[in-house]
Amino acid sequence: MGEDALAITHTFGEIIMGQLDGKVAFITGAGRGQGRSHAVRLAEEGADIIAVDCCVDIAEVGYPMASEADLAETERLVNELDRRIVAVKADVREIGQLRAAVERGVAELGHIDVVSANAGISTMSLEPTDDVLSDCWDATLEVNCKGVWNTVRACAPGMMERNQGGSIILTSSTAGLKGFGSPGMLGSESYAASKFGVVGLMKCFAQSLAPYMIRVNTIHPCPVDTMMINNDQMTAFLTSFPDLGASLSNLMPIATLAPRDISDAVLFLASDASRYITGVQLPVDAGFNAK
Repeated sequence: MGEDALAITHTFGEIIMGQLDGKVAFITGAGRGQGRSHAVRLAEEGADIIAVDCCVDIAEVGYPMASEADLAETERLVNELDRRIVAVKADVREIGQLRAAVERGVAELGHIDVVSANAGISTMSLEPTDDVLSDCWDATLEVNCKGVWNTVRACAPGMMERNQGGSIILTSSTAGLKGFGSPGMLGSESYAASKFGVVGLMKCFAQSLAPYMIRVNTIHPCPVDTMMINNDQMTAFLTSFPDLGASLSNLMPIATLAPRDISDAVLFLASDASRYITGVQLPVDAGFNAK
């Protein structure tokens, strides 16, 4: 084979090789938003996907959750990329449902290499009575913190037994680094506490899983253009607490990031390019935490 043919073959080989070829990613909150974006982005790089979403509304959340139709759309988008996907309706608050999702996904796809514990909610209320605040606290911590804990508990044992390493990426927030709020505002504490809690989980899991070459890191997005911020509840909050908008502004002149901006960071942490990075908090925040 001549040099030109070898060059063409080499170039073509580089084009068709993905950063995650042969890997399987388990993603929660995959029905839409960041979770769907992560599923598509990792599939673009060769990963097969286990996509999980609860597909039910939560009473304390002031916007609709992803539906079964949304999860089916994620499945369609991954299939269009010629990757395999197992889409499972499962609630991160229920460890048994997550373990069943892991079992089903591994039965069809063989193993899990990457975990994106992405599912999360926001429950801020304009009527912060003690009962409402308590209910919002319980719901937020149950999904955002316990849900992450459950996800790792469901996925890590099989990864440890397989002993082929891996990457676990926990979605926190800029609120998990510095909090947020506005004078006279109540209700944001549960969100910040849950996201700080995710950092604590990451620090513990990074230490306990390091002997198995399983890396554990957090990502910390600033506001992302998803339903969590594009809803009537958030609009009402920004109207009632005008100082809140200023406190959420970024250093760079951009109001919100696209879900794919976060997915690119997830891809980096999922790939071998970050094979010796563990126990870190990675802001993807247009300079928010540098203010």
